[in-house]
Amino acid sequence: MRMNLLTILGGVVLLTSCADMPMNNDEEIVTKRERKYHGYGKFFGEDTLLFGGESSSSKKPEVGIGVNAYLWRASLDTLSFMPLKSVDPFGGVILTEWYTPKSSPNERMKVDVRILDRVLRADGLSISVFRQEYKKGRWVNAGVTPATKRDIEDAILIRARQLKSNSKK
Repeated sequence: MRMNLLTILGGVVLLTSCADMPMNNDEEIVTKRERKYHGYGKFFGEDTLLFGGESSSSKKPEVGIGVNAYLWRASLDTLSFMPLKSVDPFGGVILTEWYTPKSSPNERMKVDVRILDRVLRADGLSISVFRQEYKKGRWVNAGVTPATKRDIEDAILIRARQLKSNSKK
């Protein structure tokens, strides 16, 4: 009797723990940011003074991207020759796929860019460069010179300054 009760109890726990899981792959995956701002923009949503409980000035949703727009656009422009793996304008992350230049087919590289600030500053940018060489039938990690990282960083910063100066005209 006790064993049957434990089996039933275990089954109930298992079934209730799966209740919030999507039943098929067609359901939309909601990000944390989407959940946070779910009520905004609705007539009776959390952002209304009358029914929301707080003034709209204390809970304003973010508008646009979450990082410096010039650094973001400049990073995309500078890395446009490489295939993109993932981009997150709110988190300021750009990840590229492996890129193999036609001039050196036994070498490939990828770049990760993180924009750390909403202000256009040189230290608001973090870049990681990875390089591999094809040796003995497999890709092997290879070193990257500091100059390569610096050149990519400089190209992004120069492009960001150009974009900013063009926007003032």
